[in-house]
Amino acid sequence: MASLEKPEIGTTTVKWRFPSVHPEGRKYVLIALVLTFIMWLVWDFLTWPMLGLTLWVAAFFRDPVRVTPEGEGLVTSPADGLVTMIRRVPVPPEMAGPDGLGEGELERVSIFMSVFDVHINRTPIAGTIRRVVYISGKFLNADLDKASEENERQHVLVEGPDGRMVGFTQIAGLVARRIVSFVKPGDMIATGQRVGLIRFGSRVDVYLPADTVCQVTLGQRAIAGETVLGRVGGVPVVGVEQ
Repeated sequence: MASLEKPEIGTTTVKWRFPSVHPEGRKYVLIALVLTFIMWLVWDFLTWPMLGLTLWVAAFFRDPVRVTPEGEGLVTSPADGLVTMIRRVPVPPEMAGPDGLGEGELERVSIFMSVFDVHINRTPIAGTIRRVVYISGKFLNADLDKASEENERQHVLVEGPDGRMVGFTQIAGLVARRIVSFVKPGDMIATGQRVGLIRFGSRVDVYLPADTVCQVTLGQRAIAGETVLGRVGGVPVVGVEQ
């Protein structure tokens, strides 16, 4: 993995730029553009609505640059969205076991992604992908607690350099119909690296290790690759269920 030298303070400036469209979404943008052109030729009164739809599709697949915080024992958010649930739950059987998250209960942080959020998912820690388990299922409202057990979903288990395991689950929702993975077991990844996306609205659950203290609260907005969800040995955040 290539290392990046940190510039000296005051020697570099950063400018804002429009986020690029992820390659996974470019074909959809192209399809929308073709349909817009057809509407312009046949039913020109539909041109502007189709152009608006094209812009929304491009925005949905936007892939902004993220700056991941550095530090030992940090678990960052894998998704953009609203923190809708924080509670202790049994470990999913697909990520349980002595070589996984163990048995019993762990604190789960659920992040709901609306159709207006960035949908690129990122790994919460650096390490090695140990499991990627896809499960077909229903397409219930991702806000519902039972969506974690009944909806189409994909479990991803990551082992950090210190042996600590962090698991997260990509969950399809009412509108989402496809979970796309960019990684496979054995891949080595950096914190905040892109690992997949869910098309058109969904949820991501993160299972914090037992020795990790939650650093977010209900109703907070999370930013993938930047917001710290948990900190090993950290101070609990007021308002978090313990």
